[in-house]
Amino acid sequence: MENSTEVLSFVLAAYGNIGELRYLYFSIMLLWYLSICVTNASLIMVIFLDKKLHEPMYILLCNLFANEIGASTALYPLVMSQMFSDTHEVTLPWCFLQMCCITTCASIEFCSLAAMAYDRYVAICCPLHYNIMMNTRRVGTITVLVWIYSFVNSMFSFSFVIQLKFCGNVIDKVFCDQHLIIKLACSVSVFNKISDLLYAFVTIVIPFSLILVSYMKILVVCLNTSEESRQKAVTTCTPQIISISGLFIGLIFHFSDSRFDAALVSDKVRIFLTLCFLIYQPMLTPIVYGLNLPKIKQSLKRFLIICKILYILYH
Repeated sequence: MENSTEVLSFVLAAYGNIGELRYLYFSIMLLWYLSICVTNASLIMVIFLDKKLHEPMYILLCNLFANEIGASTALYPLVMSQMFSDTHEVTLPWCFLQMCCITTCASIEFCSLAAMAYDRYVAICCPLHYNIMMNTRRVGTITVLVWIYSFVNSMFSFSFVIQLKFCGNVIDKVFCDQHLIIKLACSVSVFNKISDLLYAFVTIVIPFSLILVSYMKILVVCLNTSEESRQKAVTTCTPQIISISGLFIGLIFHFSDSRFDAALVSDKVRIFLTLCFLIYQPMLTPIVYGLNLPKIKQSLKRFLIICKILYILYH
């Protein structure tokens, strides 16, 4: 058995040999990363500046947009730096840091969507009590709890990984994946296996159960209301359903790629599919909410008009 100190870095083997295409990939990734940051930051600014949007649902949306920026920052810089590496090595501290950030952001994503589903449930099923049940203080508390819950969950899972001794250093992925890192350990205890399953349960199963219960109750209410009320409910809930569906499609690919042998798939195809998973979710969220929620669309138009006027005045 090798000592863990002998493994000083991990090799991200899924990159393969991308050759001269590295410059094209880097340019595309950089442009997309900047687009994600600008788009999500712009929507946060629009919500912050427009007092009409200082409502629980939009405050929770800001939390979701901020998490998209955080998750992208945890992924893209390392992915882009590996484009110009011949060995695709990542030191243990950087790999562990990326793993912690990714797992935390994944938990925040699901918990934020669960909080938004609860907000829609209260708004549609208990409209007369909405201002009491979802006041600014309550929303602030929910947001803080989401971050604390996700951070504690991630740190608890990571505490088992950091104690492992590794007998291998090749990760068949373009980023540091916790499950694949555990598989590189010389020996894995029952607690390590349980921690991995517990993280998945706490991160995915519990929030998804809350989301499912909320939307089932919303569906029951919608079936017994007028056509106008039903249409309004569909308009506000559709972006969340699209976002949740997109997230689960990505997770299905991620877990299948991490836990099953993908030797029959070429390196370039795996890189493309993995990058698709990394790419669409951070941009899907601002697109579906920015284009589907009328109040955000109107505020965004006003914001763009003001920016255009200011640009004309100063130029």
